[in-house]
Amino acid sequence: MTASYLRRVKVAEVERVASRIKRFRLVDVENKPLSEFSGGSHVTVCMRAQDRVIRNPYSLMGCPSDTSSYQISVLKVDNSRGGSQFMHDNVVVGTELEISEPLNLFPPAKLARKHILVAGGIGITPFMSMMSELDALGSDFELHYGVRSAAEGAFCKLLEARYGSRIRLYLQDQDQMVPLERILSNQRLGAHMYVCGPKPMIDWALRTATLAGWPDESIHSEQFNAPPIGKPFVVKLARSRREITVGGHQSILEALEQNGIDAPFLCRGGACGQCETEVSGCDGFIEHNDHYLSEAEKASGRKIMICVSRISGDAVTLDL
Repeated sequence: MTASYLRRVKVAEVERVASRIKRFRLVDVENKPLSEFSGGSHVTVCMRAQDRVIRNPYSLMGCPSDTSSYQISVLKVDNSRGGSQFMHDNVVVGTELEISEPLNLFPPAKLARKHILVAGGIGITPFMSMMSELDALGSDFELHYGVRSAAEGAFCKLLEARYGSRIRLYLQDQDQMVPLERILSNQRLGAHMYVCGPKPMIDWALRTATLAGWPDESIHSEQFNAPPIGKPFVVKLARSRREITVGGHQSILEALEQNGIDAPFLCRGGACGQCETEVSGCDGFIEHNDHYLSEAEKASGRKIMICVSRISGDAVTLDL
């Protein structure tokens, strides 16, 4: 996928669903049907701010077979690069945006005998469409959803009303923790675990599943890393012989797009590997912020994921 594959939509509904989370319902600007998607899919939303274009991935939450609209939810993040703040402060009913076609990097395993879903905070969003799909198929699933407090937990009452005892809620302010070790130790053969939420929670869940003896093919996670803020540096393109400055609030990918270079991407969050790029030279150190490259690949200094990683130094030369 490249930045040229975008669809115009407008905001049909905005709802505050938690203290720092808003839900947005999007429809085609010409009221045409949108594309069907599968549970766990996301779209990239293109936001045109005054001085730059921001592109962030957001999970689709509605029924996958409903082509009349898409639903996403956005957490307002402190020290945001601008995307979540733009959505919360500038986007209202009637606002036009651009989105990519749906992409699924987090689908439920078709042959799983049971699905154990583990969500933390805004990590509930991919599970909304996944549960809708699994429920329609009559699949066996249960959700374990941890939130800081009732005020910060999105969709808790809706989920309990729709899925009943298959939903287990855990409130951190009441000292309730997801008993994951016990949950995983009591599952039948063929069960799969899925986790989405803050990075420390994902790391903990993956480690717990591994220590419990779960095979790698039965453990699934999704996390979109936001490109961090840093000091400006120069990207030298070896093949096109161009030099482009990457701003402090930009990713390399965003800087390339701003300068008319249609670089490939899928997730824009360091997860899929589509934007992996060869490094020809680096005047500084690569700050790897993805969770796709192996530790050996990161240590080699020969590859970089241009959607989230940057350098600490003056310049990096890429094979582009």
